[in-house]
Amino acid sequence: MTEATLADLVILACAQAWRHDGELMATGIGPLPRLGSALAKTLYNPALQTTDGEYLYGDEPVPPGKRTGPIVYEGVANYERVFAALWGGRRHSMVGPVQFDRFGQANISVIGSHDKPKSAMLGARGFPGNSIVHPNSFFFPSHNKRAFVEGEVDFVCMAGYNPARYMNGKAPAGLDLRVIVTNLCVMDFGGPDHQVRVVSLHPGVTFDEVQDNTGFPLARIADAIPATPVPTDEQLAVIARLDPNNVRATIFKDNPPAQRAA
Repeated sequence: MTEATLADLVILACAQAWRHDGELMATGIGPLPRLGSALAKTLYNPALQTTDGEYLYGDEPVPPGKRTGPIVYEGVANYERVFAALWGGRRHSMVGPVQFDRFGQANISVIGSHDKPKSAMLGARGFPGNSIVHPNSFFFPSHNKRAFVEGEVDFVCMAGYNPARYMNGKAPAGLDLRVIVTNLCVMDFGGPDHQVRVVSLHPGVTFDEVQDNTGFPLARIADAIPATPVPTDEQLAVIARLDPNNVRATIFKDNPPAQRAA
């Protein structure tokens, strides 16, 4: 048996976000979400469209890192085709914000005041439009209160479930926030009034630990929250094939096992 790592477990958890999406474009930002979309296409949803991370669609997922073999391309993922899918709602992205709040509002722009920030990052980029026209999920490699903040994020880059910010009092028609995968748990927006809810805990993690590392109150899917599934040997073999460069081993410090030591 091959021992599953935390990265393997996260990849499997990310894959569930696209499992039932059918034929749309999957965009996983970062190695683990990207491998999650690749695993979803390979095991669950062959109609899923994935790119090589540059500008081409492949018939099979293209591994992150160094290219290790020939690739069969199905078409060009140029701006015209990507934006046609995006603005048509035929895309589901998994992104990694720097800050996130209880409404699902995300920040990748600045920390601190926008007039005099402590640090400046990417700018809002495509977050405003993406958040109101197609589904979005999220990945955080480090679950803590700097990421999951109390109150609102320092600069709102992405629409969320915050009625105070709705234009004309109505939520955007395409607002669809789905899954949050972290190094501690899997969450969604299934609590009352879209409250962020813990749906599974990674092996060895408690709800209290997750709550202590979150700046806002969390809901629970049940009194006894289930454990996040650990990949089987068969799933681990597929993950290894999808990541021949073992990029996944570089994401978490010391590449810890999926089952946390007591």
